[in-house]
Amino acid sequence: APLIAETGGLNAMLVDSTALPEQAVRDILAASFQSAGQRCSALRCLYLQEDVAAHTLDMLYGAMDELALGDPADLFTDVGPVIDAEAQQGIADYIAAARAEGRVLKEITAPKDGTFIAPTVIKVRGIADMAREIFGPVLHVATFKSSEIADVVQAVNATGYGLTFGLHTRIDDRVQSVVDALQVGNTYVNRNQIGAVVGSQPFGGEGLSGTGPKAGGPEYLHRFTKPATPAAGTDTHEAIESDIAAALRLDRATAHPTHTRVLPGPTGESNKLTAVPRAPLLCLGPSAATALAQAEAIRALGGHAVEAPGLSPHALTRLNGFSGALWWGDADGARAHAKALAARKGPILPLIGTLPDAAHALLERHVCIDTTASGGNAQLLAEVSDT
Repeated sequence: APLIAETGGLNAMLVDSTALPEQAVRDILAASFQSAGQRCSALRCLYLQEDVAAHTLDMLYGAMDELALGDPADLFTDVGPVIDAEAQQGIADYIAAARAEGRVLKEITAPKDGTFIAPTVIKVRGIADMAREIFGPVLHVATFKSSEIADVVQAVNATGYGLTFGLHTRIDDRVQSVVDALQVGNTYVNRNQIGAVVGSQPFGGEGLSGTGPKAGGPEYLHRFTKPATPAAGTDTHEAIESDIAAALRLDRATAHPTHTRVLPGPTGESNKLTAVPRAPLLCLGPSAATALAQAEAIRALGGHAVEAPGLSPHALTRLNGFSGALWWGDADGARAHAKALAARKGPILPLIGTLPDAAHALLERHVCIDTTASGGNAQLLAEVSDT
């Protein structure tokens, strides 16, 4: 059965010294505390350039003091309760532990009745200090030097999660370099990182954050159709695991062109969806001819493939550097390979028993940019000048 999973995130935002502080604070507030922080896309770890950290935090604390907590049905309410008492207690215990360590920088008062958690800011050294996602109105803050932006991006990638990322900067080259290095499904520049719009911002992550295809994206509906199941050949032979491991490294290094499409959106907002090859898919056959057909199908979609006919299911628990496997053989073999993939720690990897679709071969990464944040709406000005 096909599976589409969106599995949460450990989402970060980076604010450098060129960012507009009022805009950054507005977006931090929304991304962290709207819906009581109960969004998979919500901001969990804020990185502030140390040059502007104190001023930005002062503004953030002042904005937090203005938040109204109460019944979400009330139009004047900014932050409602968390989902239930169990969630409330778990988050409260987490905040209490941070408070005991002297890491709570700011918290406001929550109503006593109901399952409320007061919006809270906690100091961390970086995202690596966060062992898990705290699904509530809790914002973690770290600082960085101007020379450490690449280190921040590397730390975010190292978590294994890849759902959303926010970036506030007015340096175009910085936007490009950060976006190129990120392994994240949805990146938002100079705006908050919640509230993806279908058709403009297809939503979904990679790694520990989801399987793809993106909800609302051009490849989404294909996964709900019933594709053909090709017949398998019979000339099986056993693949050598060491040769497959070497082939995985070699195939991943092969250059494949990316494909970017511009999506619609309001004036003053740029939305681009880029498809990049996933890590190689293992083509298990079972026969050599079938494995070749599988590899050709993946490569025709722009992806990476390694032919591995007859590879034992147990080998799938040991190999690294692949994003899934294709098997067009018998049901018992499929079950054995699926169990081996399910036994792995880390991202959910599919066993594909049909012709693959584009989302099996490619990752979809979306970048949304508020183009008005650099001091003017360049798109609108261009349209006016043309007239």
